[in-house]
Amino acid sequence: MAGRDVLTRYWHTLRWLRPVQWYGRAWHRLYRPAPDLRPAPALVLPARRWQACARVPSLVGPEVFRFLSVERRIATVADWNRADWPKLWLYNAHYFDDLVADDAAARTDWHRALIARWIAENPPGQGNGWEPYPTSLRIVNWLKWLLAGHAPVPGMLDSLAVQVRWLGRRLEHHLLGNHLWANAKALVFAGACFDGSEARAWLRKGLQLLRRELREQVLADGGHFERSPMYHAILTEDLLDLVQLAQSFDALGTEAERWQDTVRPMLDWATAMAHPDGDVAFFNDAAFGIAAPLPALRAYAQALGMSVPPFPAPGLRLLEASGYARLQTGPALLLADVAPVGPDYLPGHAHADTLSFELSLHGRRVLVNGGTSTYENNAERQRQRGTAAHNTVVVDGQDSSEVWSAFRVARRARVHEVNARQQEGVLSLSAWHDGFLRLPGRVRHRRRWRLSAQALVVEDVLEGHYREAEAHFLFAPGEHDTLRWQVEGGEARMENAVWCPRFGEAQPTCKLVIRFLQPRCAVTFYWD
Repeated sequence: MAGRDVLTRYWHTLRWLRPVQWYGRAWHRLYRPAPDLRPAPALVLPARRWQACARVPSLVGPEVFRFLSVERRIATVADWNRADWPKLWLYNAHYFDDLVADDAAARTDWHRALIARWIAENPPGQGNGWEPYPTSLRIVNWLKWLLAGHAPVPGMLDSLAVQVRWLGRRLEHHLLGNHLWANAKALVFAGACFDGSEARAWLRKGLQLLRRELREQVLADGGHFERSPMYHAILTEDLLDLVQLAQSFDALGTEAERWQDTVRPMLDWATAMAHPDGDVAFFNDAAFGIAAPLPALRAYAQALGMSVPPFPAPGLRLLEASGYARLQTGPALLLADVAPVGPDYLPGHAHADTLSFELSLHGRRVLVNGGTSTYENNAERQRQRGTAAHNTVVVDGQDSSEVWSAFRVARRARVHEVNARQQEGVLSLSAWHDGFLRLPGRVRHRRRWRLSAQALVVEDVLEGHYREAEAHFLFAPGEHDTLRWQVEGGEARMENAVWCPRFGEAQPTCKLVIRFLQPRCAVTFYWD
């Protein structure tokens, strides 16, 4: 890339950042506080036992973990921070999610030994496990384990206090979003579960951050502002955790109503945006097995005494604040992306997937976006974020938004003129985006979906000048025979492709690629 292009890319990436992201990054890199090793305040736990949200176990042996579709053994001190293992896999090892996974009681001896090992082998302030995000998740999981009735491991309470104090000095204001939310949640859990003036200070700080972040991160329709259904589900479970915490601690009683009022529309959004299989749609960073699926979230809410929203009736629903749409009729469910790629100052989990969609028929996924299998900064991460990995249109080989590195976006597409209507059994949705206006031919991509009980028409119109354009439609594995199609204004071919439904996993499949022969190209999909 030419020097001028590099500068342009950096300018369009950095110009959106908030001041705290500039100075916060420098502060976070340079400021290294000494760990505060004082003994822990007194622990104050209620008689009520913690109810966990359903989660698949990840500890498959005393020292063997399965994360991101890969099993590894952490047998030595060095294994907690191995440079030749993916950082996200190592982060998961430091989360301790298995403490609250299904049938956790059967693995209590393993858990006690693992907690003792972690304390001995991860000195305060050193290594992956002491970075703020894994620290936040581990604090919460350790406290949930104690709330479930387990006796503390020797040294566990003092270690928890050291971790909370460390976190309080390492809050991720430079990252914001779901990271700062996780930091705040950990402070609230610690502040509720410990006694004394220090714990009350943790609680005050955590509640202050949570109130602010709730206003910022949860949109008017209940969607999470990063526009990832996976992260939306993670934060929905987080908020349900806080509701349960408030049911056990009087000090949180004033917050309970606010949290319940927020989580209800979040559950409604998750219900509207789930496929019939109950799991997340693949828009922006999303994969199976990271967040709790919809049935688990709904069951968790019900276990806490909350009512859950009804499942959507057939018809058309536009989630205007977040920018997604649900079209359902007959055996067909279509979920469409007419959204911003994310907050301007925080598009790290964005894909160049504007005006993409997914289609389920008779309860099975048929057309899918490409998914997410890695957060490593490599060519595969770039491919997965690119437009060609999604059910939308590529113009002159360019992405609709300039995704680059592992979590960066320069110029990004914006959606205009969203129009949704239902007439005589046909559900219609249309919009256009400006992501290709940066190209020399200043192209506008207009798309219209028309869904009936028997067919889906996807009509694309390109306004402007271009050399070549292609529409991509990725099939879920084994589903390419589910649909028949007819093309107007284009030439169709089938290509081998991959679908990445989980981290560390790529499944062979195929996709239909339509080369534009005219500025208007339409494909009609039929099914039985």
